[in-house]
Amino acid sequence: MKRVSLLAVATGLSLIVMNRTAAADEPAHIVLNNADIKWGDAPPMMPAGAKMAVLFGDPSKPGPFVVRLKMPANYSIQAHWHPTDEIVTVISGNGAFGLGDKLDRKLLHPLGPGSFVVAPAKHNHFVTTKSGWVVQVAAEGPFAMTYVNPADDPSTKPQPKKSP
Repeated sequence: MKRVSLLAVATGLSLIVMNRTAAADEPAHIVLNNADIKWGDAPPMMPAGAKMAVLFGDPSKPGPFVVRLKMPANYSIQAHWHPTDEIVTVISGNGAFGLGDKLDRKLLHPLGPGSFVVAPAKHNHFVTTKSGWVVQVAAEGPFAMTYVNPADDPSTKPQPKKSP
């Protein structure tokens, strides 16, 4: 990193200008407006219908990442766990989060915009949506999901073919 000298204006106001040239391996700033977010289908380990956008990092590689997950109304993800902590913030809509070995509606905690959840590594949890629901997830990669009941894993089922 290079630092350029500080400049002071001697009229009672101090103006400090710092210019920095990033090293080749230093990450660039990321600034995204909502309209800049690029959505695609969620990975096959998630039930069909969800969309995902990667905001930071690469969930397939070791290291921190941030994604947004957009789920339609009346959507559920059966009981599963992740190998790393998952930090979830509700951006919009209404859904619910529960802890346990199977989706049990009596164990759901309703969550609306601004709600926050930390799901510790290897803790079984599940989610459902009431309306469309957008959540932001921060975690360490590589991202993985292990379903408590392997039969609930959508990636092990034949996927419908998309028409060209």
